[in-house]
Amino acid sequence: MKSLSLLLALFLSFSLFSQVPEKAEDISPLLIGETIPDANLWDAKRTEVSLHNIIKEKPTVLVFYRGGWCPYCNQQLAALGESEQEIIDLGYQIVAVSPDHVESLKPTIDTEGLNYQVYADPQAKLIQEVGIGFQTPGMAKMYIAKKTKMDATEILPVPTVMVLNTKGDILFEYINPNYKVRLSSELLIANLKALKAEL
Repeated sequence: MKSLSLLLALFLSFSLFSQVPEKAEDISPLLIGETIPDANLWDAKRTEVSLHNIIKEKPTVLVFYRGGWCPYCNQQLAALGESEQEIIDLGYQIVAVSPDHVESLKPTIDTEGLNYQVYADPQAKLIQEVGIGFQTPGMAKMYIAKKTKMDATEILPVPTVMVLNTKGDILFEYINPNYKVRLSSELLIANLKALKAEL
């Protein structure tokens, strides 16, 4: 019976992975007006939390990043940290999510001096449900494994910024398959100001 359950779990895992695009350009993300699904995430203290419980607190700037091993992601996370007070003053919170190992969260938080919430998405389940996941290229896997000294994630997110209301509705999104190009803090804040009337 145990072997049957294991086989079923492996089959479901393989089926889910086989549906993930091979290229970042082939993703099919949720669109503005759709509602983000709930998911269980993990914080740096290894506490499991519900995404919907987080976002119901206040409107949210939800950032999906590839991992603490990615220098472009770290630049973006640090820039958000510098703009955090202005974002808070506008009535929003910042939540960052990656498929990183839970153990990698605290080093990222400490290195970049982050005060906002950072979470791990085990097996990139939320990333897949949002439709921004793609299969990690071979060279990237080697790089991630070397940088983190851990198993590389099978799925990476296309770097994404979404603005959500407290119901989880997507009011704005920026998704770019070119991981080197990120949404600037200035453009984000301009959109946050424009969206305040919809909250």
